[in-house]
Amino acid sequence: MTDIAPGSLVTARGRDWVVLPESETDLLVLRPLGGSDDDIAAIFPELETVEPASFPPPTVDDLGDASSAGLLRTAMQIGFRSSAGPFRSLAQIAVEPRAYQLVPLLMALRQDTARLLIGDDVGVGKTIEAGLIAAEFLASGEAKGLAVLCSPALAEQWQAELRGKFGIDAELVLSSTVAKLERGLESGESLFDRYPNIIVSTDFIKSPRHRDLFIRHCPDLVIVDEAHTCVATDDRAGKGQQLRFELLQRLAADPSRHLLLLTATPHSGKATGFRNLLGLLDPGLEDVDLKTDTGRRRLARYFVQRRRVDIRRYLDQDTAFPSDRQFRDQVYQLTPAYRALLDDALAFARGRLAASSGLEHRKAWWSTLAMLRSIVSSPRAAAQTCASRSRTAQAGSIDEADELGRPIAYDFTDADRIEGVDVSPGAVDDDHAAVLEALQKQAEALEGPEHDAKLAVLIKQLKVLLKDGYNPIVFCKYIGTADYVAEQLASALGKKTHVKAVTGTISPQQRIDRIEAFAALAAEEPDSRRVLVATDCLSEGVNLQHHFDAVVHYDLAWNPTRHDQREGRVDRFGQSTDQVKVVTIYGKDNGVDGKVLDVLIRKHRQIYETLGYRVSVPDETSSAVTSAVVEWVLMRDSGPDKEQPLLDGLLQLEAEVEQAWQSAAEREKASRTRYAQEPIRTDEVATELAAVRDALGEAENIAPFTRHALHALGGLITAPGPQGFNADVSATPVGLRDALAAALGGEAVDGNRPIPFHTQPAVARGEAALVRTDPAVAAIADFVLNGALDDTIDEAHRPARRLGVMRTSAVAKRTTLLLVRFRFQLRMPSRHGVRHLVAEDARILAFQGAPSNPTWLDDEATAALLTAEPDDNTAPEFARNAAKLILDGLPGLDAHLNATADRLAERLADSHQRVRAETGRKTSTVLDVTAQRPADLLGVYVYLPVPTGAA
Repeated sequence: MTDIAPGSLVTARGRDWVVLPESETDLLVLRPLGGSDDDIAAIFPELETVEPASFPPPTVDDLGDASSAGLLRTAMQIGFRSSAGPFRSLAQIAVEPRAYQLVPLLMALRQDTARLLIGDDVGVGKTIEAGLIAAEFLASGEAKGLAVLCSPALAEQWQAELRGKFGIDAELVLSSTVAKLERGLESGESLFDRYPNIIVSTDFIKSPRHRDLFIRHCPDLVIVDEAHTCVATDDRAGKGQQLRFELLQRLAADPSRHLLLLTATPHSGKATGFRNLLGLLDPGLEDVDLKTDTGRRRLARYFVQRRRVDIRRYLDQDTAFPSDRQFRDQVYQLTPAYRALLDDALAFARGRLAASSGLEHRKAWWSTLAMLRSIVSSPRAAAQTCASRSRTAQAGSIDEADELGRPIAYDFTDADRIEGVDVSPGAVDDDHAAVLEALQKQAEALEGPEHDAKLAVLIKQLKVLLKDGYNPIVFCKYIGTADYVAEQLASALGKKTHVKAVTGTISPQQRIDRIEAFAALAAEEPDSRRVLVATDCLSEGVNLQHHFDAVVHYDLAWNPTRHDQREGRVDRFGQSTDQVKVVTIYGKDNGVDGKVLDVLIRKHRQIYETLGYRVSVPDETSSAVTSAVVEWVLMRDSGPDKEQPLLDGLLQLEAEVEQAWQSAAEREKASRTRYAQEPIRTDEVATELAAVRDALGEAENIAPFTRHALHALGGLITAPGPQGFNADVSATPVGLRDALAAALGGEAVDGNRPIPFHTQPAVARGEAALVRTDPAVAAIADFVLNGALDDTIDEAHRPARRLGVMRTSAVAKRTTLLLVRFRFQLRMPSRHGVRHLVAEDARILAFQGAPSNPTWLDDEATAALLTAEPDDNTAPEFARNAAKLILDGLPGLDAHLNATADRLAERLADSHQRVRAETGRKTSTVLDVTAQRPADLLGVYVYLPVPTGAA
């Protein structure tokens, strides 16, 4: 057979197909008409019969009721997988982006090589923004492969997000997976050649052993998560940080590589780190004067940063962030027995420090910090520390002791430092084992609320939160503390409260699985509440807003940024509770908590309340404060000659921190205009958003469509309200139930539990969002569309029909509405050559009078017909005759449909050009857009005026 253009229709294997651009003369790649990408097939025309096909018009035997037009139209738009809009990927992904999340995508499309620093606030959706860019570049051919560099703790979550939301399958390249991946390679093949899309542990790949091979075979699109952890801020940066920075420098050295840097803290308190990040995008930005208009305009092409206050309402969309965090600080005082343990430990520590010098003094210092933090945390953690060997015991130098002791004692906030920090530190060495054994036994006797006042306060606070309807997360410093707290709460909170601990003893994916199973178990009992006890292994990268809405800081972090990270797990987009509650428990008389709270935590909150956004705290600042506090606590009973200088130094440090806070706050204020400017104007975003909605349908149509379709297919709708509804689908067709089960991640849909459909776009596993990209909604639309286009399906399974006639007062003369699908072939340039694409668009057209002499209506009048209701009965035989008159005259409309197709093709070319337009861009953005003829006439609906005198 002769060559068939992409977008054409053919008949093969007893059904109609759309020819895809990947086809060759001797091999056709086809998608079933009305089917999805999962149904794509390849056919050899020499071996099978393939003939050109045309889409038949509806027949009078397919006459439906008055609601068929809107149902079929919405099903058609939801079912699009290759939209004709300027964004190729939006019809294929399972997430509906917010308007503000399109800004980074528009910025990326306007660069020959996409280089962006996305510094949006915690919980705003940087992963979604990066995923949109990745999906678009892969779909359009701008990139052939993707690499995500992240912490190993976040790798599986990135994999799930890319697969579930964007349809991108990526392989995990971690120290734990690389051996298995390499076993399947052929001789001379690199795993980076085998797998085009990968998620890589930054720390694994940064080592010289793996780095060079990765750089040689690295995909042409790279996303770097938590990018601030990969830049060296000064000469004191650790070796790991320096290696990460060298890796990014070498990746950025390829001018053709797309590079997206993601971080909620682009400044991290230091201008040097920010400049280094910018230098990866454009070397000239390292030294550009950002106080000038020229410098700011240059920066605006590469950097976008929005705080919640910037995008809570953006264009015509409200984003459902919680209104605010409500803080409460709850104090406790040590019981006499616990006070005795702390005093004995302090006395031992003071004596040990006084009797040592040099390296031994440094080891003693880190052991003292570890022991003090553990005792303040819990008796269980204290006992474990007193029974475990110190990590610094074998250090051969002061620098080595510092490198081993600092990550355990302080609260560093880098995502890649979270793993392993929840293990109780050791304090034992060869010379002091006997004393520490006695302290261990002393601590073991203090478990329970009668001796542990901190635990007693926690139980009281949790009962208040639970009574108010909250499901809290309790954050602890150590695994031992989390296990101890969970055991105590299980017996103290009653049978209706479920308690579970999640710590670093299990892998990141096991943590997520345990939380999901825990939430599902608790949800089965409507009157029950849930309390999750966790360590800081959950303070980064895990989204918990669907299951929890309050945070309790059981252990005070020594860095306020860590508190932000904890709270950000629940205070983020998708949180249904309007106000997230935060309870901070601290000791009145342990000597450390009160000072840390006053100098760091409360000051951090105060600046947030003043500015409306949070200011980053460098790790060095928090560690300096806590070191000074601990040293003062250790020496405050040593006499005025030793205590007063330490107190003076502490007060001086407090003043310096206060000044640093104010300076940081002023810099953040300035950055609101200097850095956070909108590089894409809101009117440009509004234009493209309107184009997307025009092609894919209005969001407000989704809920009525879903309700109507499920009801028509035998579903039972319950609990309807402004927040959504529940649907029992046990009586719907088997095919629909199977599709819904797959869409909901394997969740049963046999009637044991109705499916919750929410208006909230961010939902939990097993639930559905009323957006066009939700897999459950898409499954319903596909079922409705396939039923409408296949007249051999059982009548009960076809709620949408291609033909309808009704009498309505919405028209004064006979009016016919046409649902038309247009198909286009696009020839677009990319860095890999000209790419052929197929796009689809569904349009509603309407005319008055006969097809031989039509008067066409404008878009506004046509859209109004979709809401028309029948006002009088239409006799079946009369309806058939009225429909037949229109159907017989359809060939006379071909000229208008062809002209409409040409006009839409021209408009499509303009929209692609507009989206990608940028001064200085080297290549044209669209070579050619051709409409495929004839268009597909999906539906014909005749509106007749109500006879005079009729009701």
